[in-house]
Amino acid sequence: MKEKATTREEAIARLCDIVALLRKECPWDRVQTHESLKTCMIEEAYEVCDAIDRQDYDNLREELGDVMLQVIFHSALEEEKGTFDITDVINDECEKMIRRHPHIFAEENTKSVDKVLEKWENIKRSEHGSMSYTDELRHVPKGMPALMRSYKVQKKAANAGFDWDDVSGAIDKLHEETGEFAQAYAEGNPEHIREELGDVLFSVVNIARFLKIDPEAALHETSEKFIRRFAEMEQTATDRNQNLKDMSLEEMDKIWEEVKRSE
Repeated sequence: MKEKATTREEAIARLCDIVALLRKECPWDRVQTHESLKTCMIEEAYEVCDAIDRQDYDNLREELGDVMLQVIFHSALEEEKGTFDITDVINDECEKMIRRHPHIFAEENTKSVDKVLEKWENIKRSEHGSMSYTDELRHVPKGMPALMRSYKVQKKAANAGFDWDDVSGAIDKLHEETGEFAQAYAEGNPEHIREELGDVLFSVVNIARFLKIDPEAALHETSEKFIRRFAEMEQTATDRNQNLKDMSLEEMDKIWEEVKRSE
């Protein structure tokens, strides 16, 4: 196996050679498929994001390598079939970036971020041919986190003009959907309850879109806040020689409110 690389080209070639060897010699790597590796790809991408959130740049370097391994592994699977290889993948991406940045690579004078994004979307639409608005909605990957996917679906629908005039319409819709959920819960039909709860979540995402808030990030922040408050509540109970398991909900809620007021 080649020594540690000193150039980008050598580094990519070295990793490609390692993957090719693993495909031949390692019992686990030899039986992997695109389908079996999907979870790995998702997990590695999330680990990159986690390293960024923690500002752990040593770990970021490692996790980016793991994502690159996934890209090269999937490319190697297709290279074995003779369909494409990592060179094709990189070249295709280069061509796409050049095509979608005419203000950089062609004689266009687009200055503002909004104009660049508008041009980007127009070029993407032209690349996909005569794709209808419905096709664009269906093109949003089902494998995305649900909050993120619904945000993108709503954004694409808004591009077709199917949108409220302002956020007040989205807020009214949330109240409507909350009422329908309460009615479904009273009826006790599990399938109807599930459907209406989905409508409530979809409406919340719509409000987030109007306010330019990332619902995925907002929910993560709330989860972290909940964990922090729960930890303080438990510590307070421990300091008072109490155990959460032996406390009533009212007793815990009293401490919870104390924690909130102390923030």
